[in-house]
Amino acid sequence: GGGGRGGAMTTVRPFTCDDLFTYNDVNTDVFTETFNLHFYLSYLSRWPEYFSVATAPDGAIAGYVLGKAEGRGGNWHGHVSAVTVAPSYRRMGLASKLMDELEGISERHHDAYFVDLFVRESNTNAIAMYERLGYVVYRTVLDYYSGEENAFDMRKPLRRDTERRSVEGRGHAIRPHQLGPDFGGA
Repeated sequence: GGGGRGGAMTTVRPFTCDDLFTYNDVNTDVFTETFNLHFYLSYLSRWPEYFSVATAPDGAIAGYVLGKAEGRGGNWHGHVSAVTVAPSYRRMGLASKLMDELEGISERHHDAYFVDLFVRESNTNAIAMYERLGYVVYRTVLDYYSGEENAFDMRKPLRRDTERRSVEGRGHAIRPHQLGPDFGGA
Protein backbone atom coordinates (compact mmCIF):
# COMPACT_ATOMS: atom_id res chain seq x y z
CA GLY A 1 0.00 0.00 0.00
CA GLY A 2 0.86 3.66 -0.25
CA GLY A 3 2.44 5.15 -3.29
CA GLY A 4 4.95 7.76 -4.25
CA ARG A 5 7.73 9.02 -2.05
CA GLY A 6 5.73 8.56 1.17
CA GLY A 7 6.28 4.83 1.08
CA ALA A 8 10.04 5.16 0.63
CA MET A 9 10.85 7.77 3.24
CA THR A 10 8.54 6.88 6.10
CA THR A 11 8.02 3.91 8.38
CA VAL A 12 4.65 2.87 9.80
CA ARG A 13 4.85 1.46 13.32
CA PRO A 14 2.61 1.11 16.37
CA PHE A 15 1.91 4.33 18.28
CA THR A 16 3.44 4.46 21.79
CA CYS A 17 2.76 6.63 24.83
CA ASP A 18 5.98 8.55 24.14
CA ASP A 19 4.49 9.68 20.81
CA LEU A 20 1.93 11.74 22.73
CA PHE A 21 4.70 14.25 23.44
CA THR A 22 5.77 14.67 19.81
CA TYR A 23 2.70 14.39 17.57
CA ASN A 24 1.32 17.94 17.89
CA ASP A 25 3.04 19.28 14.74
CA VAL A 26 0.80 16.89 12.81
CA ASN A 27 -2.38 18.46 14.21
CA THR A 28 -1.97 21.92 12.67
CA ASP A 29 -4.53 21.50 9.88
CA VAL A 30 -7.91 23.23 10.28
CA PHE A 31 -9.68 19.94 9.46
CA THR A 32 -7.74 17.91 12.04
CA GLU A 33 -9.43 17.44 15.38
CA THR A 34 -7.06 17.60 18.34
CA PHE A 35 -8.40 15.40 21.11
CA ASN A 36 -7.54 15.43 24.80
CA LEU A 37 -4.96 13.11 26.32
CA HIS A 38 -7.62 10.79 27.77
CA PHE A 39 -9.03 10.21 24.27
CA TYR A 40 -5.67 9.09 22.83
CA LEU A 41 -4.83 6.96 25.88
CA SER A 42 -8.23 5.24 25.84
CA TYR A 43 -7.73 4.25 22.18
CA LEU A 44 -4.17 3.17 22.85
CA SER A 45 -5.26 0.92 25.72
CA ARG A 46 -8.43 -0.48 24.14
CA TRP A 47 -7.47 -0.81 20.45
CA PRO A 48 -3.66 -0.65 20.32
CA GLU A 49 -3.57 -2.50 16.99
CA TYR A 50 -5.56 0.36 15.43
CA PHE A 51 -3.16 3.15 16.44
CA SER A 52 -0.28 3.55 13.99
CA VAL A 53 2.20 6.34 13.40
CA ALA A 54 4.28 7.15 10.33
CA THR A 55 7.76 8.41 11.13
CA ALA A 56 10.20 10.23 8.88
CA PRO A 57 13.85 9.12 8.63
CA ASP A 58 14.79 11.67 11.35
CA GLY A 59 12.21 10.16 13.72
CA ALA A 60 9.70 13.02 13.40
CA ILE A 61 6.06 12.00 13.29
CA ALA A 62 4.79 12.54 9.76
CA GLY A 63 1.24 11.30 10.40
CA TYR A 64 -0.94 8.89 12.29
CA VAL A 65 -4.15 6.91 12.11
CA LEU A 66 -6.30 5.71 14.96
CA GLY A 67 -9.45 3.68 14.92
CA LYS A 68 -11.47 0.97 16.55
CA ALA A 69 -13.63 -2.08 15.87
CA GLU A 70 -17.32 -1.71 16.69
CA GLY A 71 -20.80 -2.90 15.80
CA ARG A 72 -22.70 -6.19 15.86
CA GLY A 73 -23.60 -8.76 13.24
CA GLY A 74 -23.45 -7.34 9.70
CA ASN A 75 -22.54 -3.94 11.14
CA TRP A 76 -19.24 -5.26 12.60
CA HIS A 77 -16.70 -2.82 11.17
CA GLY A 78 -13.48 -0.92 11.53
CA HIS A 79 -13.90 2.79 12.21
CA VAL A 80 -11.34 5.48 11.32
CA SER A 81 -11.47 7.92 14.23
CA ALA A 82 -8.63 10.10 12.90
CA VAL A 83 -6.09 10.07 10.11
CA THR A 84 -3.81 13.00 9.52
CA VAL A 85 -0.50 13.84 7.89
CA ALA A 86 1.73 16.80 8.74
CA PRO A 87 1.61 19.51 6.04
CA SER A 88 5.24 18.97 5.00
CA TYR A 89 4.57 15.25 4.30
CA ARG A 90 1.38 15.59 2.24
CA ARG A 91 0.92 14.54 -1.38
CA MET A 92 3.30 11.59 -0.92
CA GLY A 93 0.78 8.79 -0.51
CA LEU A 94 1.24 8.65 3.26
CA ALA A 95 -2.45 8.97 4.17
CA SER A 96 -3.18 6.12 1.73
CA LYS A 97 -0.48 4.02 3.41
CA LEU A 98 -2.01 4.70 6.85
CA MET A 99 -5.52 3.89 5.59
CA ASP A 100 -4.21 0.63 4.06
CA GLU A 101 -2.79 -0.25 7.47
CA LEU A 102 -6.12 0.32 9.22
CA GLU A 103 -8.09 -1.55 6.55
CA GLY A 104 -5.71 -4.50 6.79
CA ILE A 105 -6.11 -4.64 10.56
CA SER A 106 -9.90 -4.51 10.14
CA GLU A 107 -9.75 -7.52 7.81
CA ARG A 108 -6.98 -9.64 9.33
CA HIS A 109 -7.51 -9.07 13.05
CA HIS A 110 -11.23 -8.33 13.26
CA ASP A 111 -12.81 -9.94 10.16
CA ALA A 112 -14.86 -6.77 9.66
CA TYR A 113 -17.46 -6.28 6.95
CA PHE A 114 -16.42 -2.72 6.15
CA VAL A 115 -14.48 0.34 7.29
CA ASP A 116 -16.25 3.62 7.89
CA LEU A 117 -15.24 7.18 8.73
CA PHE A 118 -16.85 10.57 9.22
CA VAL A 119 -15.51 13.55 7.30
CA ARG A 120 -16.57 17.20 7.23
CA GLU A 121 -18.74 17.96 4.22
CA SER A 122 -16.45 20.93 3.43
CA ASN A 123 -13.23 18.84 3.44
CA THR A 124 -13.24 18.25 -0.30
CA ASN A 125 -9.58 17.18 -0.49
CA ALA A 126 -10.11 14.39 2.05
CA ILE A 127 -13.37 13.30 0.42
CA ALA A 128 -11.63 13.04 -2.96
CA MET A 129 -8.81 10.99 -1.41
CA TYR A 130 -11.23 8.61 0.32
CA GLU A 131 -13.12 8.17 -2.95
CA ARG A 132 -9.83 7.28 -4.70
CA LEU A 133 -9.29 4.66 -1.97
CA GLY A 134 -12.70 3.07 -2.70
CA TYR A 135 -14.91 4.79 -0.11
CA VAL A 136 -18.42 5.97 -0.96
CA VAL A 137 -20.69 8.42 0.84
CA TYR A 138 -23.18 6.15 2.61
CA ARG A 139 -25.16 8.89 4.38
CA THR A 140 -25.03 12.43 5.70
CA VAL A 141 -25.01 13.00 9.46
CA LEU A 142 -26.63 16.41 9.90
CA ASP A 143 -24.92 18.92 12.22
CA TYR A 144 -22.44 16.25 13.37
CA TYR A 145 -19.57 18.65 14.07
CA SER A 146 -20.67 20.65 17.13
CA GLY A 147 -23.98 21.36 15.44
CA GLU A 148 -22.17 23.54 12.91
CA GLU A 149 -21.36 21.27 10.00
CA ASN A 150 -22.60 18.06 8.44
CA ALA A 151 -20.48 14.93 8.19
CA PHE A 152 -20.39 12.38 5.42
CA ASP A 153 -20.39 8.81 6.74
CA MET A 154 -18.14 7.17 4.14
CA ARG A 155 -17.77 3.40 3.85
CA LYS A 156 -15.60 0.88 2.07
CA PRO A 157 -16.77 -2.74 1.94
CA LEU A 158 -14.11 -5.33 2.82
CA ARG A 159 -13.70 -8.90 1.52
CA ARG A 160 -16.14 -10.34 4.06
CA ASP A 161 -18.96 -8.15 2.65
CA THR A 162 -19.21 -10.13 -0.58
CA GLU A 163 -22.68 -8.75 -1.39
CA ARG A 164 -21.71 -5.13 -0.52
CA ARG A 165 -24.60 -4.87 1.95
CA SER A 166 -22.69 -2.26 3.97
CA VAL A 167 -23.33 0.32 1.24
CA GLU A 168 -26.92 -0.60 0.32
CA GLY A 169 -29.45 2.21 0.70
CA ARG A 170 -26.92 5.01 0.24
CA GLY A 171 -27.83 8.68 0.11
CA HIS A 172 -29.98 9.29 3.17
CA ALA A 173 -29.52 11.77 6.01
CA ILE A 174 -29.78 11.23 9.77
CA ARG A 175 -29.15 13.19 12.96
CA PRO A 176 -26.26 12.23 15.32
CA HIS A 177 -28.63 10.71 17.91
CA GLN A 178 -29.84 8.28 15.23
CA LEU A 179 -26.41 6.69 14.74
CA GLY A 180 -27.09 3.96 17.30
CA PRO A 181 -24.71 1.78 19.33
CA ASP A 182 -23.13 0.08 16.28
CA PHE A 183 -21.71 3.44 15.19
CA GLY A 184 -20.56 5.08 18.40
CA GLY A 185 -23.97 6.61 19.11
CA ALA A 186 -26.45 6.04 21.92
